Amino acid sequence: MSVRNGIVLLLVLSTVSFLAGCGGNGNPTPIPPPSGSFTVADLSGTYVFSVSGLDFAGAPVAIVGAFIANGKGGITGGTIDINDAQTTPVFAVPINNNGFYNVSVDGRGQMTVGTPSNNNTNPFGTNLTFDFVITSSSHGLIIEFDGNASGSGSFDLQDTTVTQASLAGPYAFSFSGAGSSGAPLSTVGAFTLDQNGNISLGGIDINDGGIADPYLNQGLNGVVTLGPTSTPSTTFAPSAFQALTFDVYAVDATHLKFIEMDSGPIVSGDAFSQTTPILNAGTMAFTLTSFNPQNPFAAGGYLATDGGGGITGTEDYNNGVAPSTSAINFTGNYSNSGSVTPSRYVLNNFLSFVGGSQYVAYPSSGGLLLMEADDLGITVGAAYLQTTNVFASSQGYGMNLSGFNLGQSTGFEAEVDDIAQFSTTSTVTGILDENFAPGPDGSALVPNPDLPIVDVVYGPVDPSGRYSFEAAVGDNNATSLNTGFLLTLYSADGTTFPFIESDSGQVATGVIVLQSAPSATPGAVRTHMFITPHLSRPHAVRKKQK
Repeated sequence: MSVRNGIVLLLVLSTVSFLAGCGGNGNPTPIPPPSGSFTVADLSGTYVFSVSGLDFAGAPVAIVGAFIANGKGGITGGTIDINDAQTTPVFAVPINNNGFYNVSVDGRGQMTVGTPSNNNTNPFGTNLTFDFVITSSSHGLIIEFDGNASGSGSFDLQDTTVTQASLAGPYAFSFSGAGSSGAPLSTVGAFTLDQNGNISLGGIDINDGGIADPYLNQGLNGVVTLGPTSTPSTTFAPSAFQALTFDVYAVDATHLKFIEMDSGPIVSGDAFSQTTPILNAGTMAFTLTSFNPQNPFAAGGYLATDGGGGITGTEDYNNGVAPSTSAINFTGNYSNSGSVTPSRYVLNNFLSFVGGSQYVAYPSSGGLLLMEADDLGITVGAAYLQTTNVFASSQGYGMNLSGFNLGQSTGFEAEVDDIAQFSTTSTVTGILDENFAPGPDGSALVPNPDLPIVDVVYGPVDPSGRYSFEAAVGDNNATSLNTGFLLTLYSADGTTFPFIESDSGQVATGVIVLQSAPSATPGAVRTHMFITPHLSRPHAVRKKQK
């Protein structure tokens, strides 16, 4: 990713509301009492989940699985796939029936799962613990919260009636992680499945940081086999790139989670149905993220397509050194340019856009899936159709943040993953849990729970739906790595708010999701949304036998 001519502008935060927090007198800030009416009964059924990030040694790791929650605090089964750069992949490992979870009244919770000790077992050799926040009984945000690894993702209630035949139809996908060389890798594309899972029409774009030029607009053959399976058999065969093998978990017939399970790249991601494979006119909230050793990068804003090939938009960015402090106007063009699949678009000819010079884009029910397609670097993201510019008050929200802390105050560079819940009733109160990898000593991770969110300033920045959300995080006993955050978030549909972190020292993206009442109908809050991951930083992939 190339960030051109960083633009430093005067800070403009207009029309903000100040809501005083609980600190500032030198005494430890008390943890705000959580509010809400969530219970363990709100997590009941089979849920598909995924997290990706770095392990305790800084090696890329991806986890996808399904767990069964009994609605009473017990995890009674499921399976898990793990691909870590330091071990061989393990797949369809059964989850023991004696796991457990808890749920606080605010929807935050924690889950611990174990696996049997046999030849195909958890490579970390211990139970795995995950921290989460429920946004509805069918959806939540999740991070790994133990000393093995730190990573972010989401979970969704599974439709257990899905069959191989029900997957027939068109999908778009976005996967990212580490390539065979250890450098960041991303891929986007589209395929159409027949009732047996065969790809009858497929195209793929691949950007591998270990190779000079991206592989663009390739044909894609293969088969998508519904998993989990003890012998992963989903295969992608691009016309000019190595074949990849995946295990696939279905959330439902419109949303699939993939994890690469061979000894090559370590990538994972999502595929969404293509109910409207055409890029229509409209305004979309977007976030983009990238990482390289010299220039971590995140961007967000709005882009509007006019239906005739023109793009206008506004952009905020953070390159870790000099984040933008007000929106930058940009223009560009888009065109349908898929010689293999008709749903492929190219976005280019940008003026005043800070980021890549060209992107490929695939419409899907999870958003417009985006990937940088030039040879300047790797950036991935998504854009979501805007239906409202409102960020409502008097609500409860779940939050996930994932990115990199650049170590100005800690002396080390770390992946950082946060789960939080906050309420905007009369004053903003909230609690944040944080994990990071690798630890300060280069080995141990020490998850940091129950950090109060205080001294909050938030409000609209302009009429487009951009909001500023600034807060301190922690007290005299413990703080987050960055001791707080300044977020710029973008209203999409009134329930989902993608954001970028806009302060210096930490480069991150994430999403804030409106919590529905526990009694609400499952799915009342939008679940099928692609959550933009950050890419794995370059790392020597050290595959070894267990």
